[in-house]
Amino acid sequence: MYSSIGSRRRTGATLALFLLAVIAPAPASAREPAAPEDTGINTGYCPLTRIGTQLVRCDNLTGAGVPAPYWIPEQ
Repeated sequence: MYSSIGSRRRTGATLALFLLAVIAPAPASAREPAAPEDTGINTGYCPLTRIGTQLVRCDNLTGAGVPAPYWIPEQ
């Protein structure tokens, strides 16, 4: 009676280890990311500047409202 429970556990553990060994090293599938849609945001190079105390890049406010340091050039 006890041997059948032990053999079932061994069989279950062996099956689980076998499935892990087969599934785990499966290669990852990757694909080319989709082309970005035109959002109206310039994705070219835009230097970081400031207007007053606000940080600006490509005519977009950035910096989460943190005051811009004085050494960043002003527009």
